[in-house]
Amino acid sequence: MSETIVEAEAVVEPAVVPAAEAVSDDQLIGMLVDRARTEGLQLTGEGGLLQQLTKRVLESALEGEITDHLGYDKHDAEGRNSGNSRNGTRGKTVLTDVGPVEVRVPRDVAGTFEPQIVKKRQRRLSGVDEMVLSLSAKGLTHGEISAHLAEVYGAEVSKATITTITDKVMEGMAEWSNRPLDRVYPVLFVDAINVKIRDGQVANRPIYVVMAVTAEGHRDILGIWAGDGGEGAKYWLHVFTELKNRGVDDVLMLVCDGLKGLPQAVETVWPRTIVQTCVVHLLRNSFRYAARQDWDKIAKALKPVYTAPSADAAEERFLEFQEAWGRKYPAIVKLWSDAWAEFVPFLSYDVEIRKVICSTNAIESVNARIRKAVRARGHFPNEAAAMKCVYMALMSLDPTGKGRKRWTMRWKAPLNDFQIEFEGRLTPAAS
Repeated sequence: MSETIVEAEAVVEPAVVPAAEAVSDDQLIGMLVDRARTEGLQLTGEGGLLQQLTKRVLESALEGEITDHLGYDKHDAEGRNSGNSRNGTRGKTVLTDVGPVEVRVPRDVAGTFEPQIVKKRQRRLSGVDEMVLSLSAKGLTHGEISAHLAEVYGAEVSKATITTITDKVMEGMAEWSNRPLDRVYPVLFVDAINVKIRDGQVANRPIYVVMAVTAEGHRDILGIWAGDGGEGAKYWLHVFTELKNRGVDDVLMLVCDGLKGLPQAVETVWPRTIVQTCVVHLLRNSFRYAARQDWDKIAKALKPVYTAPSADAAEERFLEFQEAWGRKYPAIVKLWSDAWAEFVPFLSYDVEIRKVICSTNAIESVNARIRKAVRARGHFPNEAAAMKCVYMALMSLDPTGKGRKRWTMRWKAPLNDFQIEFEGRLTPAAS
């Protein structure tokens, strides 16, 4: 998009309201709206009032910037023989939240003026970038974002430009992935999201998310990692060693879905950490082996197992489940038997700790947002594109902060139980 040099010209400025007749912001807005209606102007759209106001605000701000740069007002005699002066304007189109706006950018004779509100070679105001990132985080493809901006704002933004905008988040992602972490966390949740990546041919690849519950009761995503199908003790040792190098010296409990090699890696990095199989995942995996009409019955029969007051009581209830359903669904019995060692630890703790471990609302809400963005995209050309999509989805979580506040309000009771059960390990981070 070329810039053209335009000589300064007389512009009809709006009448200045005398101080005695000053109006409030609401009155001024009303006057502008009434004027737009009288003149048949639309509020939005091409040539609408919002575009005209944006143009006027930007040009006024630019005029203020060059006045500060030169040190004197326009047409001020003080500027004569000052060594530098205004030198007309250049026309420039910038993309804004209300569509493309043509503005006149002032120039100076010395060529030293560097505008800030609309910088040289800048074609978009920051609000547009934020809008593109928000739409991308919701899973819209670059083509869909381009079509949306054209339809709603009348702004032509190419897919290449959208790629340039979204690529900027990779710098922030690198910094986020290497930020320092807390010394100790009460609970870590590890889960996986499968994404389709076209690397020669389209194939499912897992992206692992590690989410922590902090000592203050906040939820914090510690990082994301792309698996390559070779997950095992060596893979998880790399992940947990990275977290330890970023400052995590201790984890009280780690909840996962029976990921291969994970317990061994946890024991190597954090020897005192209790590895707990996610109960909700166990239930969900159980339903895969049962007919749909038996799901409610299976859920009802398994509830006494994971709500038992002790590990011994849970074993008794599981034997009852095995007698009732083992012949029809032996795979469910094997599933629970294989996971039993990592299932029973939480039964030794108070109900408040059980709530934190068994309540999957936190990690499930995160996964739901990621899945929504991933499914909308279909598949990704490479691993970097998939990681970028997941990262943007994570950064758009809980924009109002209400979820964070609810978690903090419910945290006091579990915190007390963690302090008692894991005496001396949580205190340094909570003090």
